[in-house]
Amino acid sequence: MTATMKYAAITGAGSGIGRACALGLIKDGWTVAVIGRRADALQATAAMAGDAAARCLPVPCDVGSEEQVATAFASIEKTFGRLDLLFNNAGLSLPPKTPDEVSGADWRRIVDANLNGSFYCLSQAFRIMRHQRPMGGRIVNNGSISAYAPRPGSIGYTATKHAISGLTRTAALDGRPYDIAVGQIDIGNAASEMTDRMVAGVPQADGTMKPEPRMDVQNVVDAFLTMARLPLSANMLFVNVMATKMPFVGRG
Repeated sequence: MTATMKYAAITGAGSGIGRACALGLIKDGWTVAVIGRRADALQATAAMAGDAAARCLPVPCDVGSEEQVATAFASIEKTFGRLDLLFNNAGLSLPPKTPDEVSGADWRRIVDANLNGSFYCLSQAFRIMRHQRPMGGRIVNNGSISAYAPRPGSIGYTATKHAISGLTRTAALDGRPYDIAVGQIDIGNAASEMTDRMVAGVPQADGTMKPEPRMDVQNVVDAFLTMARLPLSANMLFVNVMATKMPFVGRG
């Protein structure tokens, strides 16, 4: 570890937004632990870093498992010596269903991935940042526009993203004495595997199915890097980056 090196961890870094933000950080000079369930996808992320692949540490982990998360962050702490940034990005969505069609197993699966996993990772990062010297760090939670305006048939996803906002606000307050800045990025329709279905059409509030505009994922990376580069004396508590013409502000 050098005095100027910055160390980060990103969950869900084997594809999509997580991968893009990990590569953005590496290009910006950070050393990054990429966390995800599939080791092969994490290795592919590292390979995409090219000559900087040595600054990309693949850490296979299911964030829904408290034990796996504890092991992963212990490994990151041992390897890096400190942690300056966590991007709590991992998550999943379910096919559109009314509440009575959502099984208990599906409910537990999305809560584990989106909410429990975010808490487990935030808790471990908070522990490291609180006790390291110099003390402090930044945690960015991936929320969603669904935290403000749900889609039809999205009760599991929307409920967990509302909960992420509570996680963000409380951790931001709890982090103040320890120079831990906690913020949230709410993303609307970034082009990734999770939003591929929007090209063909997704349910609207008026009962219709319509395709929705998407934005390049680089726009998310740029917004995320703006948050990551801030000094710990400043915090972007909530950031909303979205495709300009997506149906969010207007009525459905």
